[in-house]
Amino acid sequence: MSPRSAAALLLACLICSSCAHQAPAEATRGQLADISLRPDTATIKDRVPPRATFATLLRDLEMRAEVIPTIIEKTRAVFDPRRLHAGNAYQLVRTTDGLLRDFQYEIDGDRYLRVAATPGEEATTLRAEVLPYDKQRLPVSLRGEINREAPSLFAAMGQAGETDDLSVSLADIFSGEIDFNTDLQPGDTFALAFDRVLREGQPVGYGAIVAAEFDNDGRRHQAILFTPPGGKPGYYDVQGRSLRRFFLASPLKFTPRVTSGFSRSRFHPILKIFRPHLGIDYAAPQGSPVIAVANGTVVSAGWGGEGGRVVHLKHASGYETYYMHLSAIAPGVHAGAHVSQGELIGRVGMTGMATGPHLDYRIRKAGGFINPQTVKRSLPPGEPIPAAAMAQFAVERDQALARLIADSAPPAAPNAPGAKPASAPR
Repeated sequence: MSPRSAAALLLACLICSSCAHQAPAEATRGQLADISLRPDTATIKDRVPPRATFATLLRDLEMRAEVIPTIIEKTRAVFDPRRLHAGNAYQLVRTTDGLLRDFQYEIDGDRYLRVAATPGEEATTLRAEVLPYDKQRLPVSLRGEINREAPSLFAAMGQAGETDDLSVSLADIFSGEIDFNTDLQPGDTFALAFDRVLREGQPVGYGAIVAAEFDNDGRRHQAILFTPPGGKPGYYDVQGRSLRRFFLASPLKFTPRVTSGFSRSRFHPILKIFRPHLGIDYAAPQGSPVIAVANGTVVSAGWGGEGGRVVHLKHASGYETYYMHLSAIAPGVHAGAHVSQGELIGRVGMTGMATGPHLDYRIRKAGGFINPQTVKRSLPPGEPIPAAAMAQFAVERDQALARLIADSAPPAAPNAPGAKPASAPR
């Protein structure tokens, strides 16, 4: 073999050897598994635990001990850390070695605290600020019915997909017209128009009810929210008469039930004799709030023998009311004090001669007791809107009532436009 041929053969062998060694490497490179990298931050979302301080909360969240005073100092410039409330939501983003990236705390329904590392600088350079939540209002209308499956307003509102807060607001509007403890009947219907409040795109509450309608035992009650010139917002019927009555229909919210009505001869469950029962007994949980049914002056507040703890109020037009068997009397309620309609005067109990927690509620006029369940029907309607404001009221009334005939199913809450990953705590 010539020298030239031998050199050519050697070169060919080298090339083949190189290819043989490289091919498996190229094939293997495509088959290597992805390598999992450990995240450099941790995100914690929770609620402030009972008895926590800002310092103990940060320590429990594994923040570095030396940065906690800096966080508190920055916070103190915009928000008092002592006002941290158990149960409020927070969100913390920290590095794995305990440095703060972002902390957000729900102060209330409108504002939140944010403490964050300044972008582009060291993580220990912090900025604290109190920011408003991004809120929207979504017009909603709905209808509901009292029936066997939903025998109370709470149950009917829940069946419609809403919360107890909306039930309370609706009951307050018609509290001078309907006793929600005793007056509801199967087949009663209601409708209301209101604004759903959204925060960061999520429902968080309700705006005021702008129009409402309640068909109760064949009688239709309607309410329109209106603010007279120079006055305060209030609810009026379609003729412009105020729904605020001299007496509320009940001294309790509407979850209790009547266990004994007004009677001139009732069999007493303890004494085992027949004698008059000159009021209404409402069964209610111990401690339930009891409110004044009308503006008045306290005649007496204290122990009343068989009635236990009793509050006795005197009102205009010769009316007096009694609230008996209370477990406690509200601070400031004493002889000579003035109370306002709807003001807390005591709490349900079973003091005196009682077999269980309940409120014995009585009304007296001109020296004689009268049936609380019928007195509201004899009271005059509320004050009307001034004549000069009736034209404006008519416009707002028609607009509000038009909302009642909108779709009864409330639309789903939309996602917040432009939502950011690090959103405020909810």
